Amino acid sequence: MNKLFRKPALTSRRIRFAYIAAILADGIQLALGPFGWAFADELIDVIAMILTTRLIGFHPLLLPTFIAELVPIVDFLPTWTGCVAVVIAIRRKRERDSMASPENLDRADVIDV
Repeated sequence: MNKLFRKPALTSRRIRFAYIAAILADGIQLALGPFGWAFADELIDVIAMILTTRLIGFHPLLLPTFIAELVPIVDFLPTWTGCVAVVIAIRRKRERDSMASPENLDRADVIDV
């Protein structure tokens, strides 16, 4: 269970593959049309969720994206691509913030006012 929620390091390769998986999922669903084929849209969503989670780690934003994809017409929106972009931005910001936290700074970098 812990392995499911791990957050792998955000490498450029992982980010690139996550975007490719998301763009492919959104593109295929757009090509299938508004009603898709029987269960093809859902299968694509399951695959996109698994790939995205494996590549950039689990994030709670993936769940509403998965649910939104089940709604007809909404799957025309690039929800997977948008979700991947937001999750990557959040993870990068957290990594930047943790690197700039006081415990990570050298004493020489701290300026007393």
